[in-house]
Amino acid sequence: MPARPRLLLIRGLGQSGTTILDLALGAHPQLVGLGEAARILERPAAGDEHRGPAQLRRDLRFERRCTCGAVAAECPVWGPLLEWLPAHDDRPLAEKTLRLLDAVQRIHPEAQWAVDSYQDDMVLPFLDDSELDIRIVHLTRDVRSWVHSRSRDGQRRGQWLPGLKPLLRWCRVNARQASRLQASGRPIYRLGYEQLALDPEESLQRICDWLEVPFDRKMLEPAQHSSGHILSGNRMRFDAKRGASIRYDGAWLHHSAGLAQMALLLPWVARLNRRLVYSDD
Repeated sequence: MPARPRLLLIRGLGQSGTTILDLALGAHPQLVGLGEAARILERPAAGDEHRGPAQLRRDLRFERRCTCGAVAAECPVWGPLLEWLPAHDDRPLAEKTLRLLDAVQRIHPEAQWAVDSYQDDMVLPFLDDSELDIRIVHLTRDVRSWVHSRSRDGQRRGQWLPGLKPLLRWCRVNARQASRLQASGRPIYRLGYEQLALDPEESLQRICDWLEVPFDRKMLEPAQHSSGHILSGNRMRFDAKRGASIRYDGAWLHHSAGLAQMALLLPWVARLNRRLVYSDD
């Protein structure tokens, strides 16, 4: 067991590979994937009663399955916490997360790291807590690939410049994330989705070295071996075919140069894309 609890935060835009990375890490016997744990633990805002986190505090916990195979209410990690949350939702996120980490340590005493992959750079619990070993993986997808993925619906609907809003979001959020994470003072590992998907073995080997755990080949087949406790996240967590291996979605390569390609002519966009996606950190 580590001398102090260890929490690995995966942060990045949605559709950037955070779920498959969480599943892959959760296939390691010394890592426990928790999915978007912070999203569940945060107190639901007014008007969010219909959303998953609020519903998991009620009847949904008897229906939704955890990736460990149990219904949420019977999951040894989440079950007791979901029962406790409704009466204690006013407690700080830090206290709730500590309670979750305590459950992970009890159920998985061999675990070296718990992994949270909530897609929000502003939710960074415990940054000032010296009792916790926190590290952050900042996962970023190439601007051309990400914008193409996010603009598909607009393209099908014949929307004018369907890639404009995704492009502006990629630039704004990734620049903010990079600045926010750097200011946290915690160790950060920058990883490009392209590197992870095109060379998963080398990428996961490097992450394991950084986390000081031995590489395990089970991580290359996430769906077959992931034994984490993910209740919230991309539906791919239950798609055995898509989660069978880590593969690159290169659909954007078969289309003519779009808005994102032209945006790379702007020096600051090109620098940001190169630094976050292709730097060797």
